[in-house]
Order: sequence, then C-alpha cells, then structure tokens
Amino acid sequence: MYTFIINPNARSGLGGRVWEQLEPKLKESSVPYRAFFTKYQRHATAMTRKLTSDGQEHTIIVLGGDGTINEVIGGIKNLSLVTVGYIPIGSSNDFARAFALPRDPQKALAAILSPASYSYMNVGLLFYKNRTKRFAVSAGLGFDAAICHQAVISRMKVILNRLGLGKLTYAAIAFHRLIHLRPASMQVTLDGKKTLSFSKVFFTVAMNHPYEGGGFRFCPEADPCDGLLNVMVISGISRIKALLLLPFAFKGWHTRFHGVYTYTCKEVQIEGDIALPVHTDGEPVFLQHSIRACLEPEKLRVITG
Repeated sequence: MYTFIINPNARSGLGGRVWEQLEPKLKESSVPYRAFFTKYQRHATAMTRKLTSDGQEHTIIVLGGDGTINEVIGGIKNLSLVTVGYIPIGSSNDFARAFALPRDPQKALAAILSPASYSYMNVGLLFYKNRTKRFAVSAGLGFDAAICHQAVISRMKVILNRLGLGKLTYAAIAFHRLIHLRPASMQVTLDGKKTLSFSKVFFTVAMNHPYEGGGFRFCPEADPCDGLLNVMVISGISRIKALLLLPFAFKGWHTRFHGVYTYTCKEVQIEGDIALPVHTDGEPVFLQHSIRACLEPEKLRVITG
C-alpha cells in the first residue's frame, strides 16, 4: 500500500493539478494507494506522525516541495520502518537534485512504482533553545536562513512560479538580502572539540545534501548517506565579493575562493553574537543566537534510481 501525502498548493497550485494527472495512472494500473492532502503549515507532520504511530512499515510518497519533504520526515515515528518516495514539484527541489530524481512527475511516479534502487539517507537533527527539529537537506544560521524567511512572504516567489521560473526565487532574494544584511561574529565548534572563531560572517550552514536554495551547490562533497555533516562558513569578505561568488556556487566552484571555509563533522554547534534567522530545509525558525546540528542514529530508506 502506497500512502501519498500531497501538497495541493505547492508551486502556486501545481501540486493539485499534478495529482489530477497522476491519480488516473494509479487507478488504471490497480495500484493500492491512499491519498492525504495538506491543508495548512505542518499538517504533513501531524498526518505522518499519526500514520506511523502504529509501529508498522510504511511507504510514503511525497508530492510537493522541499518544505513538504521536511514536514513529512519531521513526523516519522520510526525512521527505519519507513520508505520515502518523492515527486518533486517545488521551487527549489534540492532534495531531488541530490538523488538525481526525475523532475517529470510521470517519470517520477514510474520510478517509484518500479524502483531501480534505494538509498539509506541520514536525517539531520537541529537543536535550538529547548526544541528539536529534523532536516533532510540543510540547516543554517544567517544569510541563507534570511533568504528562506523572505521567500515565505515574498510575492516574487508566486510571480516567478507562475512564469515557470520558480528556481530563480532564491537567487533573486539573495541579491536583495545581501545589500541589507549585517554580518555577525560566530563561533563554530566541530564534534565538541575544535572551536573556530569567525568575524563578518554572512552565514554558516550544516549540509546533509550538496544543494540548497534552488541549486546552489554550497557543499559539493556532501553525501546524504555517509554519516557526516558538511559545514560551510562564509566569512571576512565584502558584500560585492559575496554577490560575485553566488554564480560560482551553482557549480560548487565558490569553495576555491578565500573567505569560504568547509568542514566535515558528526555534530556542529554554531553561536552568533546577535540573534539571526535560522532555517531547516528552507523552513523558517525564529531568530536564534545558537543552534546545534547532528544526525539521527537511524537512516531513512529513499526510493532512488
């Protein structure tokens, strides 16, 4: 039995239209399935938590964007009992990029119904204040999170989605936010042992996948299945240089330049001298001075290939 969790409002209503095209295929092939539709923020988390509370194995297919994937993974009770498939129709689709999943919904469904392979993915865990939140792709503090916060309320995202240019949303907002951002001082502690101090930091991000923000390859060496987090810090450079680095980041070439620092670890603590925006998979978290990120002990099986 396949359980579909569908965000009908993903990409300005594209989610609902895509499901209308895919459901007849399931019926024609007599595929056993059930479908649930999200109606509000974090609804997918609540539904997934209820579905997976029975202690049984489940195959959950997510139709939406990275935010919907984030919500579903956040609600899974026992990661080792769940297999996830993904039909990507969001603005960024960084989760799909990492696994080279088909972007065409029909091909994505075909790959899910006849899996060629599976990957066993690490799941990130973010700690802030007295709360925890899972992430699949990344969690960051500073500039990248500010972009995510702005994207949630931006009319630009809606307009670009309607024009079929949704992937440019984050790049466009990035140029705008860089002008107004106040760089901060940060301390980054890797695996509780090595503490690094940085000044004039634009942002620090813990990456489980190589891509963030609609295709920025911030940590080119990141592997979602290797049991490690990749950390990137952008520090000590001018706004102009930061702007010039953004196009290089689509290819991962930004790591060759001074002011870009990358590390690998199992756990990272990030502390800023001022409260800064935080995100998990592009989903905003209230301003924080300090966050800690690590990986869940269990892995999640993902349909790939």
